Amino acid sequence: MTKTPKGRALGSALRQARQDRDLTVRAFAAQLGRDPGVLSRWETGERTPKPEQVAQILTSLGVNGERYEEIVDLAYGANDSNWVATTLPAQRQQLAAFIDFEQNATKIIEVSPLLIPGLLQTNDYIRTVMTEASVPAGELATRIAVRIGRRDVITRDKPARFVALVGEAALRQLLGDREAMIKQLRYILEVARRPNIDLRVFRFDTGWHPALEGPFHLIETGEGTVVHLENRKSALFLHEDSDVRTYRRAAEKVLDVAMSQAESAKLIRYIANNMEKGNER
Repeated sequence: MTKTPKGRALGSALRQARQDRDLTVRAFAAQLGRDPGVLSRWETGERTPKPEQVAQILTSLGVNGERYEEIVDLAYGANDSNWVATTLPAQRQQLAAFIDFEQNATKIIEVSPLLIPGLLQTNDYIRTVMTEASVPAGELATRIAVRIGRRDVITRDKPARFVALVGEAALRQLLGDREAMIKQLRYILEVARRPNIDLRVFRFDTGWHPALEGPFHLIETGEGTVVHLENRKSALFLHEDSDVRTYRRAAEKVLDVAMSQAESAKLIRYIANNMEKGNER
């Protein structure tokens, strides 16, 4: 059975709950009276335990309250073709799964027509986006730290390849003050020099292309590829081959209309220079 994003998230939550009690797989399997191999496959997402089995595990580990309910909820529909998150707890679970996929990625394609891609955002840009998006004050610092930490996937010693397909609108949309936006554009130019990063801009005059339908991620790992989509109220993971092919073709079409790396850098530099002169609105 192919690992699903939700099944993988469930396994990760069960593994974390066990590790929080400083128990090895073998020791905990003996405590449960189960085969260590079965428990290991549950934790990696290769197999999905039933909700009652998840409940037994969590009870044995002393997990209760809100965390208990959130993890048990992951067991329902864990093998479904897609994973839709509409509630705040489900969105938190999905964000954790998204970061897990991202950190284990070999290649990431992000199509971002209106905003600077998350992995390329400066601290000031991140803070502006999250503040204006009404992220609760109590979560703001943590959410900013998480996004900053995500950059590691493209800057570490063995980074993932990152293909960023960015709309011209994202470069010209002033978020925060002018100085912060100029800093953001200069940062993109700097980080795009890395050999693992392919930054392409698609302009306003390219006509119709799939990016006009909204942003999306394609995340490739050694275990397969997933698609992630997000809007203001919900987020969605897709992993079926047919869905992945659809979004891969969409990314290819956007790449076809995008400028070259050199042309993209030239446009970004032009916009940044105009902002510094006060000509860019």
